[in-house]
Amino acid sequence: MTDTAFDVLGIGNAIVDVIAETTDAFLDEQKLDKGIMRLIDEDEAARLYGVMGPGIEVSGGSAANTIAGVAALGGRANFIGRVRDDELGDVFAHDIRAQGVSFASAQAKDGPLTARCLVLVTPDAQRTMNTYLGACIQLSARDVDRDAIAASRAVYLEGYLWDAPEGPAIFAEAAHAAAAAGREVAMTLSDPFCVDRYRDDFLAFIREHVDILFANEIEIASLYQVESFEEAARRSSEDVRIAALTRSEKGSVIVAGSGRTVIGAHPTRVVDTTGAGDLYAAGFLYGYATGASLERAGRIGSVCAGEIISHIGARPRANLRTLIAEQLG
Repeated sequence: MTDTAFDVLGIGNAIVDVIAETTDAFLDEQKLDKGIMRLIDEDEAARLYGVMGPGIEVSGGSAANTIAGVAALGGRANFIGRVRDDELGDVFAHDIRAQGVSFASAQAKDGPLTARCLVLVTPDAQRTMNTYLGACIQLSARDVDRDAIAASRAVYLEGYLWDAPEGPAIFAEAAHAAAAAGREVAMTLSDPFCVDRYRDDFLAFIREHVDILFANEIEIASLYQVESFEEAARRSSEDVRIAALTRSEKGSVIVAGSGRTVIGAHPTRVVDTTGAGDLYAAGFLYGYATGASLERAGRIGSVCAGEIISHIGARPRANLRTLIAEQLG
């Protein structure tokens, strides 16, 4: 592959997470389904924020978390997303640039406020996400920088982005730009309910454009509407060149053609599973883009996911480069 300015360019929802610990009783009281992401409007965001416990604010968004992780590992990372010129927009822009990510997207002067996700974490470390997309819904295909894609080894797309009015057009523009420049396309399915909403569209896009697919075992089974993980993995091998499939405490499986590489989960104390899949993708993409074997890329992903679930929040606290050197050499 020719030399590039960036290892990975991510396109996705630019969100600030508000993370609070809670109880199962609170979820029941609010009629929230544990462990899923639901979309809410501005009024519901204000209402839920008013009744939830004290939280911490940290920049988030699935693809943004992954791209921040790539940068934390020492990779050259770029991100495209939309925020408003408000307080949370300033927080997001500052945080992602401070992480070492190139973020050239201009802050919108009008329209919906910067997106926020109210993340409720129960004692079993499950996270229940309530997302107000805000400014994200105005991201459009015009925001896709074809030159930036051409300057990147791979473009990474999050399934959640399909919820935006121009989400499908953004995916198409990015995929066509990547194909024109000879770059690879990576995609994460994001959430089983996202898969349920867009299964046929996802399958069509994946089969035509995606080189590397990220999913957990629930998402990949939902995509192919099968009960067996092995069957879902087999089906994925027919549609993409590489599928990186995570299985929580069972680790992950890298599927490439007829090959299977099993990666053990990195041992850690589980505090909050927010961002586990995002940082697994970060580690894998960083390893892959910098020439590592699929096995080593998966092991880097496993270590990164283990670091994230050991604390509250979806951005790393430990020095990932040091951690990888210590754990993997």
